[in-house]
Amino acid sequence: MYKVPVKRIITKEHLDQYLQSDAYQSFIEYIIRLNDAVCDLKIDTELTLSPNVKAILNVLSVLKEYIKAIPAVENSKSRFGNPSFRDFYDRVEANAAELMGRFVKPTEAIPEVARYFVESFGNRKRIDYGTGHEANFMAWLLCLEKLGVLTSEDDRAVVLRVFVEYIAVMRQLQFEYWLEPAGSHGVWGLDDYHFLPFMFGSSQLKNHKYIRPKSIHDEDTVCEFSKSYMYLACIRFINEVKTSASLRWHSPMLDDISACKTWIKVNQGMIKMYKAEVLGKLPIMQHFMFGSLIHFEGGVENAEELEDKDCGHNHSTDQYAMGQEYPDCCGIPVPSAIAATATRKQQRPIPFD
Repeated sequence: MYKVPVKRIITKEHLDQYLQSDAYQSFIEYIIRLNDAVCDLKIDTELTLSPNVKAILNVLSVLKEYIKAIPAVENSKSRFGNPSFRDFYDRVEANAAELMGRFVKPTEAIPEVARYFVESFGNRKRIDYGTGHEANFMAWLLCLEKLGVLTSEDDRAVVLRVFVEYIAVMRQLQFEYWLEPAGSHGVWGLDDYHFLPFMFGSSQLKNHKYIRPKSIHDEDTVCEFSKSYMYLACIRFINEVKTSASLRWHSPMLDDISACKTWIKVNQGMIKMYKAEVLGKLPIMQHFMFGSLIHFEGGVENAEELEDKDCGHNHSTDQYAMGQEYPDCCGIPVPSAIAATATRKQQRPIPFD
């Protein structure tokens, strides 16, 4: 019996239950399997695409058309998320069943699969995006595999075509609607938004003869190879939107990672970090959803009824030391680096009288 996914994790105890569950094991095993599938492969590697992969890519192309049809409203006095994103979200939600119906069988599974899909592109109320939404997209792909829409033979195409196209959609959303980084500091994403392009991208580079982790500091290398390797594409994105300082200053974690001798070490570290800093973090996993395809009986069934309607978390059972603030998710909203850069470009010099 299929069911629409719901949130079940509220407390650290619930999260610990999840980390010991079959649901966690199947999810991380799927991520690692995809990671291994693209070892030493370029994005533009020739692949044979199954009909269902082609259908999924067509759906992502439809979303790009939605973005074109829903321009950002005039909001130049604000550097925060543009309200037009909510119209985009509503259109995706309204059409999700039809879009999923193009390849999801049986039809009874569509509502379950559709919710993961809709929640893969950001939060409607906060107009933000982070690794929790990215995880929803991977959960959607896992559900498609459990339904037989995708198979292990599609793994390379899932990463190098479907996931890459998903990132392209997200970049378009981030630039068009100035999505805010989820959490006060975007701490869960290595580039404020994403994590998995760095993991998959480091796998692509594992045994590259010439490109080393330190090569991210070479602008020519980044520009030349960014279309072939996700990791370098992310570095190029960061360099384009964070122009006020060098990578060493605005992305110290990536700078530290660049000191690794091999991409194998980087990739191993990325897997460990994803487990600890994404799947092991309560502010992210409180948003994760469970249905029949990704099944978890722990936690509580009414988590969504108990959560804070502003931030989407539940604080009723949290304990904090004197003076300690709520988690980053509940802090002051922070505009995206994209918005900050765009605003600087719009500013005119003030003439002297």
